[in-house]
Amino acid sequence: MSWSYATLLALLTVFFALSCECDPGVRFFTKKIVLLVGSLKRVFMKQADASNFFRRRSRRGVKSQDELDAEQRQILAADERKREFHEEKRNEFESYAEEEHDEQDERSRESTEQWREFHYDGMHPAYEYNRHST
Repeated sequence: MSWSYATLLALLTVFFALSCECDPGVRFFTKKIVLLVGSLKRVFMKQADASNFFRRRSRRGVKSQDELDAEQRQILAADERKREFHEEKRNEFESYAEEEHDEQDERSRESTEQWREFHYDGMHPAYEYNRHST
């Protein structure tokens, strides 16, 4: 951090030296640089201040009620999305399983019908009629 300040200070010195001997346009440019450096000092903080900032807002730091409420809303929204996703997957699987079961019933019914037709000898009535007659 200190090397950037030293570099900026050196540049400012050069610009100030040039601005004293040059036209007013260069002086305006130099004033802009001075304002820029002043604003950079407000953005960047010293190491001690930065460590105090992070120490103050550590993981164990107390959060405000607004922060806690916002986190709780995010957690509840994520839980709701998970619940909807799993419900949708469960519904898809249930409909798939039902269709598969219906197809299996249809195949077994057709297979049974074919077996009865193949084994029917014509001398006795079909199996379902024979079963109900006794």
